[in-house]
Amino acid sequence: MSGEQIGLWAGFVFTLMVFSYLLGDNFLYRLAIYIFTGLSAGYIALVTVESVLLPWVRGTLLLASSDMGTRALGLVPFILGLLLLFKSSPRFGRGGNIAIGFIIAVGTAVALAGAISGTLIPLARATSSTVALDPLNGFLIFIGVASTLGYFQYLARRKANGQIERRLLSRAIGVVGQGFIVVTLGAVYAGAILTSLTIFSERIAFILARITGG
Repeated sequence: MSGEQIGLWAGFVFTLMVFSYLLGDNFLYRLAIYIFTGLSAGYIALVTVESVLLPWVRGTLLLASSDMGTRALGLVPFILGLLLLFKSSPRFGRGGNIAIGFIIAVGTAVALAGAISGTLIPLARATSSTVALDPLNGFLIFIGVASTLGYFQYLARRKANGQIERRLLSRAIGVVGQGFIVVTLGAVYAGAILTSLTIFSERIAFILARITGG
C-alpha cells in the first residue's frame, strides 16, 4: 500500500469520525478533534517560525546594514512576548498587562479600520446603488438594516413607578428588526446544513473513487 493510499484511508476514517458527531458527542469525534487541534497547532507554530519570526529577525536584528532604530524595532515583539510570560507569575503579572494592552489597542484599531473601510462603506454604497436601480428591493434593504440596528438600541424611559419601558415606536421597530434577524439566521443555518451535506457527500465520493481506482 502506497503512502497516497494510506493518506486516503486516513482521510476517510477521520471524515467518518468527525461526522459521527451527528449521532452525539462520542470518543471518536473527540479523538479526531484532538488530533486535528494538535496538527493545526504544530503547523501554525512551524509557519509562524518559518514565515514570520525568522524573516523578521533577518530583516531587523541580523541585517548588516540596519541601524540602531531598526534593531530596536526588531526587539519589540520579543519584549512583548517576554512581558506576556510574566502573566504566569502572581508577582510580576502586571508587566504582562502592558503587552496585552498594546495587542488589544492595535487589534481594535485594525478591526475598526477594517470594519469601516471593508464593511460599512461598501454596504452603504451597495445599498444606495440598489435603491437607485430597484426602489422596492432597496426600500426593503433599508428597512431591514434600519430596523435591525434599532433592535439593538436600548434607549428607554423610566416611568413614575420606577419601571423602565421603551417607547411604542422603538418596540415596533425592534419587532421588525427581530423578524429580519430570525429570517437571516434561518437562511444562514439552512445554507450551512446544505453546504455541510454537500461537502460530506463530495468528500466521501472522492475518497471512495480514489481508493477503488475509479
